[in-house]
Amino acid sequence: MSRKPISVVKSVLHTNCSDTVVHNTSSNDCGYAPFDDSNAPALFAALDSAFLFSYAAAMFASGFVAERVSLRYFLAFGMIFSGVFSYLFGIAKTWSIHAMSYFIFVQVCAGISQTTGWPGVVALIGRWFGKSKRGLIFGIWNSHTSIGNILGTLIAAQYVEKDWALSFIMPGIIIAVIGFVLFLFLVDCPEMVGCNPQASSTVVDRSPPNDSDIEDNAYDADVNYRPSERTPILDRPTAHGNAHGNAHGERPIGLKDALLIPGVIEFSLCLFFSKLVSYTFLYWLPLYIQSSSTLGPTLSADLSILFDVGGIFGAIVAGMISDWSGMSATTCTVMLFLASPVLLVYQEYGATSVFVSVFLLMVAGFLVNGPYALITTSVSAELGQHSSLEGNAKALATVTAIIDGTGSIGAAVGPLMAGMISSAGWQNVFYMLIISDFIAMLLLVRLVKKECTRVTRSRIRIE
Repeated sequence: MSRKPISVVKSVLHTNCSDTVVHNTSSNDCGYAPFDDSNAPALFAALDSAFLFSYAAAMFASGFVAERVSLRYFLAFGMIFSGVFSYLFGIAKTWSIHAMSYFIFVQVCAGISQTTGWPGVVALIGRWFGKSKRGLIFGIWNSHTSIGNILGTLIAAQYVEKDWALSFIMPGIIIAVIGFVLFLFLVDCPEMVGCNPQASSTVVDRSPPNDSDIEDNAYDADVNYRPSERTPILDRPTAHGNAHGNAHGERPIGLKDALLIPGVIEFSLCLFFSKLVSYTFLYWLPLYIQSSSTLGPTLSADLSILFDVGGIFGAIVAGMISDWSGMSATTCTVMLFLASPVLLVYQEYGATSVFVSVFLLMVAGFLVNGPYALITTSVSAELGQHSSLEGNAKALATVTAIIDGTGSIGAAVGPLMAGMISSAGWQNVFYMLIISDFIAMLLLVRLVKKECTRVTRSRIRIE
């Protein structure tokens, strides 16, 4: 919710000086200083990059910390500070602050604060829900990201032409209040309220392989694995637990150990390019719609939420297909393959009519956000509980942070490149997005091949 207002407000921070409509954002018809001159796209790109690069850099440390502290405090204070920095961005208008350094500072702090979110919440959901239908559960749960984007857009659009400061202040207040509610009521793990996990969830999983356990023991001898894919990542726990007295002998996993988990590197790099595409839409879609049509800032922002609506259904369907097939890499690859032509068609024909734009935006959101959501939720949770960890459940936040942190670097690069490329024509931005989707698809080829081999051999055994 707090990330979306900046994409909505860009159109009033820098306006068309030849426009006869007088905006109430400042006394300067070109917008609000320092965004009121011709270098505004570069300044917007700098703002996006300040947030996203700080978010990506802090994400790796965030997962490390999340495994070692109470998630109730971790998430609650993260949300409260996220709300504070959203408020501080908006209050700049009230206090007539025009220093670019102020906006950069607020964006950097906001990025660091928001890194508490993803590792913490994925770890919590992983603790509370088992592996059965994990893709569907995470797909439905992950709709909160798109719903947050939609609410952030609608709230920001409500005030953007009246007082853009409120576009940041109102979401900030809401987020901080919810953070305080989490501080009061969030329960870290089921054991704290007497809900003991099933025995099967505390030992090494011996059920049939699913989307992350790509190394099927039934054909180990026929496939050449890297050493790390055949051996435990961690030392086996002793009967007496670890040095800190953990009865289960679990210890937090390190970054090096997490990288050795099969599939982590491939999915991390895939998410780099997948998130690059998603976040370019997140930060630039309202401005693109306004520049390619006759719609104003409010209607452009309202129309852009359809991309997130499509993303909700994409996340759910991707999770369902992954559960049904046990082939998460293949599911992502097919959706990425279909996304490329849809993006090209939207760029060519999206402005022809509102109906066409609505349809293509929803389809694009479905195909772009489906793989992104699947990787950051179900796949991350599966890899964080991979069989090579010997039942250690202390890797969820770290693995999630590595995957989402790598993806967040792509999320930072995408809007930055879009800001630089858009001056040469929006079609070049779409070419960049299509190429990124294609690269993301190629990065999963090895895992897709292994998934298909596993399914083929399974059918042969059944026959």
